[in-house]
Amino acid sequence: MRLECYSLTFPHGFHMPAADNAPNSPASTNPLPMTAEEVAARGWESVDVVFVTGDAYVDHPSFAMALLGRLLEAEGYRVAILSQPDWHSCKPWQTFGRPRLCFAVSAGNMDSMINHYTANRKVRNDDAYSPGGQIGRRPNRATLAYCQRAREAYKGVPVIAGGVEASLRRLAHYDYWSDKVRRSILTDAKPDLLVFGMGERAIVEIVRRLDAGEPIARSRDLRGVAYRLGASETPPSEHTIELPTYEAVSTDPRAFARMTRLAHHETNPHNARRLVQYHDREAVVVNPPAMPLEEAEMDRVYGLPYTRRPHPAYGEQPIPAFGVVKDSIQIMRGCFGGCTFCSITAHEGRIIQSRSQESITAEIRRMAQRPDFKGTISDIGGPTANMYRMACTRPEVQAKCRRPSCVHPTICKLLDTDHGPLRELMKSARGQEGVRRVLVASGLRMDLAQRDPKYLEELAAHHVGGHLKVAPEHSDPEVLRLMKKPSIENFESFAQKFAKVSRKAGKEQYLVPYFISGHPGSDLPAMIDLAVYLKQNNYRIEQVQDFIPGPFDVATCMYHTGIDPMTGEEVYVAKGANQRRMQRALLQYYRPENYRDVRRALEEAGRTDLIGPGADCLIRSTPPKEARTKKKPPRRRAKNAGYRPHRK
Repeated sequence: MRLECYSLTFPHGFHMPAADNAPNSPASTNPLPMTAEEVAARGWESVDVVFVTGDAYVDHPSFAMALLGRLLEAEGYRVAILSQPDWHSCKPWQTFGRPRLCFAVSAGNMDSMINHYTANRKVRNDDAYSPGGQIGRRPNRATLAYCQRAREAYKGVPVIAGGVEASLRRLAHYDYWSDKVRRSILTDAKPDLLVFGMGERAIVEIVRRLDAGEPIARSRDLRGVAYRLGASETPPSEHTIELPTYEAVSTDPRAFARMTRLAHHETNPHNARRLVQYHDREAVVVNPPAMPLEEAEMDRVYGLPYTRRPHPAYGEQPIPAFGVVKDSIQIMRGCFGGCTFCSITAHEGRIIQSRSQESITAEIRRMAQRPDFKGTISDIGGPTANMYRMACTRPEVQAKCRRPSCVHPTICKLLDTDHGPLRELMKSARGQEGVRRVLVASGLRMDLAQRDPKYLEELAAHHVGGHLKVAPEHSDPEVLRLMKKPSIENFESFAQKFAKVSRKAGKEQYLVPYFISGHPGSDLPAMIDLAVYLKQNNYRIEQVQDFIPGPFDVATCMYHTGIDPMTGEEVYVAKGANQRRMQRALLQYYRPENYRDVRRALEEAGRTDLIGPGADCLIRSTPPKEARTKKKPPRRRAKNAGYRPHRK
């Protein structure tokens, strides 16, 4: 069978359906219904779309199910939320009856495996996206279970997968938790369509077409969509790149590295080509990414009537992730940093999409009118704090560019790094009635910030609550090159300038630097040098980031293959619990409980000169009292022990 609908279409904007096509009432200020009783209370006999999510339902634009659900509601569709259903049977999927149009399935705001497990593959003790932080509210690989139950509940109802988990697993990928290359999630979960990226345009257009009576297969021409073809179907050939097959990438590290390089070179929506990857006789087809939203579209999406609260069904149970964003304002999305260990660019895109100042200040005014607002906006930012309105100054060059990062190894000369619009926005935000403070809690891009001394002064004087998050990540030049991060000298320069403007503002303020242990390229000597650097500069790191190889990331390819996919060079990788534990301990060398691991690392690296009473030594020759107590050996777990949803 050959499909004929292969030319890509480019839906632009969101428009309300014509009166004769708008089957439902306009958006309301109540949360979307989570129960059959709430559906009946609205006078609905059925729903059009059921959003299935692994997160608790929080009606806030930082939560995908709320943003997309509200958008479809504003388009005139009846939307219900099936939040954290019991996946052991399909009965919860029948809560609202047969959906008229489709199920929209997502594991939640995080990949479910990262949500469940630490970098050491241990079960996490809480879930920030569940009421009360409870674990066990979603399964491992939630997208697979949710799609299967949706098909069981009502045969013939289209199933659309989306969200971070589906987005980053759309091709064959290395799975850290099973330590193997897994097939595309399309071949395992078998949704009718997969929407990758943020998904607003795609989900609206798909639902419109379903509402018009078109079969789900007719939406395979959309941008930001991936799908699976059967053995008898032929994938398109025009403007298409064929990736190494699943069978090749699962056995050959060089093939996996080549796949990664090709896929990441096709992420610019202005010039990206379609990707095809065979899994045996089936083909996975990934269309080019969706075009970035225009300012008016961003304003509409974030201006929908969110309650900005968890659904009342949760009562007094707090949802930890909501507490973080409760009083925050997202001003933009996307990131052109291209850090190899980060999924933001892969999911949100590298083109910055900004809201208008009017839209942002209108949201602040609405927030300030709430009786529980205390006068402080906890964060005004996005994936980064200071990329607002930054863009390429030469659209004709941007349309051809395949550079993975606009700021590495140097800041592109065509990048507009003007902080003026952001300074104006910050000034306007803190001047709104009822607002006492507007803080910046998003991570700051230091190389960009140093280009605007006025921005640094504004930031230090008005928008730092004592501590400012920055992410130098490492001190070793080679590791930083592999990360696509600036040199440590850039961090030092920023630290000096930030201290100066803080003194000028009459404030005592500090940087909170984030560093990563276990990143590809980082061996014991590099981590020891970082530990020495931290001691010499009097930094005591309280929060340590262990590198977690997330699906689709370039650094994950390095971890799995030992190859930099962009250059083909071999890369050192710290594998095994002992190596990773020593690297982590070195970042917190001063803690007594880390003494033995630090000492072993120093001895293994031949750096016993750092053991002793000297001022430059990391640890003393004699262990502290807390480290002398003999620890019990860790209890061995079964080789295939998995997530224990009902663990107390």
